[in-house]
Amino acid sequence: MRPDSTNTAPCAIVAMGVSGSGKSTLAACLAERLACPFLEGDAFHGEANVAKMRAGHPLTDDDRWPWLDRLGAAIGAGARDGGIVVATCSALKRSYRQRLESAAGVPLLFVLLDGDAGALAGRIEHRPGHYMPASLLDSQIATLERPAPDERAVTLDAGRPQDALCSAALDWIGGMRAALPPR
Repeated sequence: MRPDSTNTAPCAIVAMGVSGSGKSTLAACLAERLACPFLEGDAFHGEANVAKMRAGHPLTDDDRWPWLDRLGAAIGAGARDGGIVVATCSALKRSYRQRLESAAGVPLLFVLLDGDAGALAGRIEHRPGHYMPASLLDSQIATLERPAPDERAVTLDAGRPQDALCSAALDWIGGMRAALPPR
């Protein structure tokens, strides 16, 4: 069921946060409940970015801009086609969120998953087949700029049960979508 299905303005929900926070799990739940497409932000990284992270080196802003542009374009296309899309993106800095929204060309609603560093590291270490090593978690935490009150964002505790997280996000999304200008 879509929150506020009377507002058909295109928009996107972005599950954001550091590695291991549960972005992909939450986004998949949201996409299922909203019956809309889900874009995994990691799939839009170029090979050089993946190799750099796999080697334990944090990305620079210059590494991230093309990735944010590709992901934003895909988000915008999906939202314009279907009205709503869910995506994942670390979106660690305000400038990254602004760049992503500019590339998308539609309003973005950010859901920050915030968690205990130790618990997040444990999740990363037990995640099979992902290129992001736990050694980069500290640099991501240091880089994270929490959304300001003037951003369309909510912060949720990543340690909550998944169903409760998804329900809380959907409640917030419904209110935010209702406030967006109609198509």
